[in-house]
Amino acid sequence: MDGAPAPVAASGDFAADVAAFSGYWRDAAERLSRLPAKPDRDAAAYDAAESLKQAAREARFAFLRRHARTLYDRLTDGRRKFVRIERLVYDAAALVPGLAPTQAEVAAEAELRQSEKDGVEIDQGILCNQFLADAECGLHLCHAMLLPREESAEALAKFQRDGTLDLGYAKVERQGKAAVLLLSNRRFLNSEDNATQAATEIGADVCILDRQSEVAVLRGDVVPEGKYAGRRVYNAGINLTHLYYGKIPFLWFLIRDMGFVNKMFRGLARPEILPDEVAGDSIEKLWISAVETFAIGGGCQILLASDFNIAGRDAYMTLPARKEGIIPAMANLRLSRFVGDRIARQAIMYERRIECDSEVGRMICDEVVEPGEIDATIVRVIDRLTGSGAVGAIGNRRALRLGVEPLDTFRRYAALYAREQAWCHFSPALISNLEHYWNAASRRA
Repeated sequence: MDGAPAPVAASGDFAADVAAFSGYWRDAAERLSRLPAKPDRDAAAYDAAESLKQAAREARFAFLRRHARTLYDRLTDGRRKFVRIERLVYDAAALVPGLAPTQAEVAAEAELRQSEKDGVEIDQGILCNQFLADAECGLHLCHAMLLPREESAEALAKFQRDGTLDLGYAKVERQGKAAVLLLSNRRFLNSEDNATQAATEIGADVCILDRQSEVAVLRGDVVPEGKYAGRRVYNAGINLTHLYYGKIPFLWFLIRDMGFVNKMFRGLARPEILPDEVAGDSIEKLWISAVETFAIGGGCQILLASDFNIAGRDAYMTLPARKEGIIPAMANLRLSRFVGDRIARQAIMYERRIECDSEVGRMICDEVVEPGEIDATIVRVIDRLTGSGAVGAIGNRRALRLGVEPLDTFRRYAALYAREQAWCHFSPALISNLEHYWNAASRRA
């Protein structure tokens, strides 16, 4: 069987290295294409494929360690324009052939189960890792992801006209001085997946930009059927069934946590000013989360970005990263600030369940009340948080954030997350975990 092509070294000249490395990746791709599809490979073919992919990925690191900033500047006109990450990776693929997968290559793998994929999206993780690892490029990319989405202006106008906004998988409503964002993937217990992503982020943009509200509330919609019929469910985390069937693209993780969740945590950026706590500026609101039933995985992660958490006495939180085989987003960065390092490790690495009505649960949840008192508690907390004026509250929010997680700290963590989550997302262990713990093969996508 074909081995990897002869290695290529970076010369330092961008154009020459693009030609040399693109030729190398084209050769590696051709050799890989001569092997059987992944499900049909025997042990020898599997090892040959993995060797080819690994050699090509090492070459991508070698190229980007010399040229990441040059490439990023070409893609963003010297950082004079902002390009969201989901477009940036494909622009890079067009400018440097073979560096990252094309849209057609990703679309082809999207038709496969997760276990059947060769993992072309890992190369997007390598690319994003190296962009984010560069301080200037990485901060610019974080800035781009904190800007309101293009669709949000029209959605905001509709909300301000009608007082309600139905985005399909998310809804926005008014409640006194608050704009309320409802997670509404009701068939899957308000879990998050590729279908929910845009709606949720647009909804967050609308809540933050709405001038008729002073705070924002995040809550789960009422589930219509099944075990939890008639109850609100805060968030069941990532849709594990969709993950197993290959319906969660790698970029989903970065878009979610550099977009929606980070916007909750640090507000919306203005295009002309870096959203830095000291010399920059941002458009912010305090966020209240109301946890009913449970906050699993991504739901628990969001609580770590909220300013005030209300929970029902019967609700609980988990971070089942071990069972999923993935990194629980920013929880590794944030959870220990709430509960300390040891309990954070237990939650992330040993799936410790945390009852909201417990000593540890109250380190995350600010008020724990009877389930029937959630609505009244939300009203009371809204009044209390807005009683001294939004300006002072936002100033305190920024000052607190500066002490624990300034933007550059987030940028450095996001660089690591991009690389490590890419490997996890396509690891055989992920499939094994989902089959063992989730019985994913028997579930309907």
